[in-house]
Amino acid sequence: MVDKGFGIHGGNLGDLASMAGIPEDRILDFSANVNPLGFPEWLRPLISSHISRLSSYPDPHAGKFATAVSKFHGVDERQVVPGNGATELLYASACVGGFKKAVIPVPAYVDYRSCAERAGLAVETVPMEERDGFALDLVRLAGCLDGGEVVFIGSPNNPNGAVVERAGVLRLADEKPDTVFVIDESFGGFVEGFQSTIGCGRENVVTVVSMTKLFAIPGLRLGYAIAGQRLADSLRAHVDPWSVNAMAQAAGVEAMSDREYIRRTVKAVRQWREEMAAALGEIPGLKIFSASANYILARLEDGDAAKLARGMLMNHGIAIRVCHNFEGLDGRYFRLAVRDGVDNNKLVQTMRGQLGASAPAVHIKKQTPAIMFQGVSSDSGKTVLAAAMCRIMKQDGHDVAPFKAQNMALNSYVTLDGREIGRAQVTQAQACGLEPDTRMNPVLLKPNSDTGSQVILLGKPVGSMTAREYYGFKSVAFETVKQAYNSLSAEHEAMVIEGAGSPGEVNLKRHDIVNMRMAEYANAKVVIVGDIDRGGVFASFVGIMETLAEWERRLTAGFIVNKFRGDKSLLDDALDYTLRHTGRPTYGVVPYIHELGLPEEDRAAVHSFGGNWNGAKVRVAVARLRHVSNFTDFDPLMMEPDVEVKAVTRPEELEGADVVVIPGSKNVIGDLAVLKQSGLFDKIKTMAAHGATPVVGICGGFQMLGERIRDPHRIESNEGEAVGLGLLGVETELLPEKTLKRASGTHVESGLSVSGYEIHHGVTKGEGVRPSVLGDDGSLLGAASADGRAWGTYLHGVFNDDRFRRWFIDRLRVAKGEAPLGEPRIRYDMDASLDRLADVVRRNMDIGALYKLMNLT
Repeated sequence: MVDKGFGIHGGNLGDLASMAGIPEDRILDFSANVNPLGFPEWLRPLISSHISRLSSYPDPHAGKFATAVSKFHGVDERQVVPGNGATELLYASACVGGFKKAVIPVPAYVDYRSCAERAGLAVETVPMEERDGFALDLVRLAGCLDGGEVVFIGSPNNPNGAVVERAGVLRLADEKPDTVFVIDESFGGFVEGFQSTIGCGRENVVTVVSMTKLFAIPGLRLGYAIAGQRLADSLRAHVDPWSVNAMAQAAGVEAMSDREYIRRTVKAVRQWREEMAAALGEIPGLKIFSASANYILARLEDGDAAKLARGMLMNHGIAIRVCHNFEGLDGRYFRLAVRDGVDNNKLVQTMRGQLGASAPAVHIKKQTPAIMFQGVSSDSGKTVLAAAMCRIMKQDGHDVAPFKAQNMALNSYVTLDGREIGRAQVTQAQACGLEPDTRMNPVLLKPNSDTGSQVILLGKPVGSMTAREYYGFKSVAFETVKQAYNSLSAEHEAMVIEGAGSPGEVNLKRHDIVNMRMAEYANAKVVIVGDIDRGGVFASFVGIMETLAEWERRLTAGFIVNKFRGDKSLLDDALDYTLRHTGRPTYGVVPYIHELGLPEEDRAAVHSFGGNWNGAKVRVAVARLRHVSNFTDFDPLMMEPDVEVKAVTRPEELEGADVVVIPGSKNVIGDLAVLKQSGLFDKIKTMAAHGATPVVGICGGFQMLGERIRDPHRIESNEGEAVGLGLLGVETELLPEKTLKRASGTHVESGLSVSGYEIHHGVTKGEGVRPSVLGDDGSLLGAASADGRAWGTYLHGVFNDDRFRRWFIDRLRVAKGEAPLGEPRIRYDMDASLDRLADVVRRNMDIGALYKLMNLT
């Protein structure tokens, strides 16, 4: 007695799941021979666009599909008969000729006999021998034919995958004109160089093709037969009207134009089949038969295939096809579908264990548990939630590290070894209690124009590239990414990975190395974050899922609603709708967190402050540069209760400012030109000349305060040099070698200690220059004007020090007649902010469910 899950067909997930006691989506199904690539990416949007047609009857003759098939094969449209899968056409073929019997070479697809018997035909079988690899002997077959019969031939044959020689079949058809030959080529599309009988010109040959297998649509079902005019008309008469639904017809038309998908399928199946067959062939007691399609026939030398199948299913959730009901095969035989390399390897290793074979001595890379936060868009909050998850896991005793494959940001940081990474991963590293490491952000892109960026690999610049140039470089970049991830993840218990932008950006998916491709490489489940404060978050969740390929959907676990204000119970209906529409749960609704006190991720934040002055005691105007760099320098100032920071782009916006600050820039000469065009350049010079308003420059802004900037090597722009504001007696020359280092020193006027990091290409010098900041090693970290009203420094993070920041603010207060406050009013304490963030997120997100996704307790 064979379990119902090992019945006459493979792929019955309901029965298999019932037997195994696990959900259907946890079955690793090797029993059904469908395309391991999954259905094409165009199928989901195509089906979605045709949903409205479900209210109308489909074309009963599937005319557009038949036309597409005729064009694909170069045959008359009247020879094409569409069907609800190949099986319907096989059953119709048994009825078309008043046959006296059916002849079936065996072993073969079990429904050939069912077709014949349902048509009332006697069945004669022609054995194919194992010693011949179950190849069809056409001479032996010919001896069984005397006219008036129908012959069913599988090519490639199911279950063994052998291809029948086209020329031999056609010779036999010519020799036996009164016999009808039904050639089932359902798996021919998987075979490299396959020679079909379609278009052979024989009136007694019917060729049946399944699109269900090749395009991975068994739930949709589609096939077609091609025959001479008389047989085609008879077939149509035996096919039920409206048997091909509207969705299947639309899919079929599109499929017939997608030759690239078929090409990729043949290439992938050949590689995976050969690797799989070789690995299986090394298992003692197992015989593997040569095949050319997307499945492999195997035989146990001594054993019960049904027992093996039960063990694989019950213990590991892996389904294989027992071949006991293929005529000519006994209980030792089983068939395995070819899946992708990862699944195939799992099958082989599991089968080794089931059969008691020792595993070969191979090194298996540690698979570190990982979770990934991606967003419906940039600035959706994935960076902050990744940081929160890092801190929560650290609090729970896990050794966790952050990772982002590629970051596009002008906000960077220098590590202890003098390399550069994105500022966001620095925050996440601090959340983990780790020193920032370039492996956490192996690719950093720093835009230096509207169409190009400086490319930084593992903390070191490798050059500037246009977007098109970088696309060509991405294969190299991804190798660096994978090596960095392997190295970093091997040192930690778990990983929290951040994506970039959105996985739904269909124009970028082909070149992706940071979202789903990274999740696939790390075997990380993906949670998609949406900012409800922007509106449209639930439409975004649904829309994202609609843009994902099936392999991407399998990686996607669910959603997080971020930045919510109000009563969460009001979202219940929307959360239920999202679950029904996508099949994915929402793992949390995180409230809007005011004054978080953490650095912003990218340039979006520099545009988030502005407008009119709001009455604060100290007003700080920051020139809004097109290529602003490291604007987190101003985060501590924005947290102060008596300070207002405003970004300015026009001269009139400087009115009322107590200080003007020029920030860092990734294109100093270009941004200097913008300052001149906007009028800010002249306005700042005038304000400084009158001595009423101090001017401060940081890094690139420091360079702009000088007399001149030279760029002889065209590091940042195509301009050779530019005249600066002339507020400091220094000149800068931009050099190819980039300065990247941590630094600390003393602010000369205040006598207070300051620290931070340098990131710049320039060397700045001047005769008898007055220092503003002196390094601990005596180096010049900045310069000041003679009256001290204008000063600059290369030190990013100079305002992070609480005592210096308060001195700086109090000096501005005194200048306008306000009393100094003396002691710091806030502590710029990221650890406290991270703990507060973690506390809020822990209360509003299902952390236990996320741990379960990672297989962590």
